[in-house]
Amino acid sequence: MNMRKMNFRNLLLPATALSLALAACSQPAETDKTATASYDGEVAPEDKAAKRPPAIKPMDVPTRGGDGSPIELAALTEADVSGAKLKGELACSFVDADDEGAQPILLAQGDVASEEPSRGIVKIGDTIETVSANGGFDRMAKGTKFYAKGMELRVAPTGPAQGGGESPPRPATLTADRADGARRVFAGLWQCGP
Repeated sequence: MNMRKMNFRNLLLPATALSLALAACSQPAETDKTATASYDGEVAPEDKAAKRPPAIKPMDVPTRGGDGSPIELAALTEADVSGAKLKGELACSFVDADDEGAQPILLAQGDVASEEPSRGIVKIGDTIETVSANGGFDRMAKGTKFYAKGMELRVAPTGPAQGGGESPPRPATLTADRADGARRVFAGLWQCGP
């Protein structure tokens, strides 16, 4: 009889522990329902913060692959831009994150509600190259692929617009794929508008 009591007690202790663990897991956690930290560090009401996607901080990735030579995109000067004589109602530009207040390294223009290609320029080393993207301004504004001689440039926004106004910049990456297989990723800001 003592053996039966002992076996029952040995079974009862693990069953009780399991019940307590399950009960603890099913209890709702107490949270502050009034405010939640949002993706930009501001405190926002919980219902608003839940709807916003988290921001992804873009990062530079040095040139990899190809013949070993680096992919260099230089800042465009005012003379480069005026000499290109780009046409289009609105423009988009990519500014390298490492150069605050600098000129863009990619500039393109296109027409709104158009399927005509957007056209732009980049400076590869010391040479100005023309680029084009399928579709007009509307497609370009969301991020797109630009094609240049021997290179593809892909702009991908990584987060929401920063600041207010008519055309605030968005964090983005610019991935340059060279025909020899080399690739470099630039982190920066993509800004489209008037």
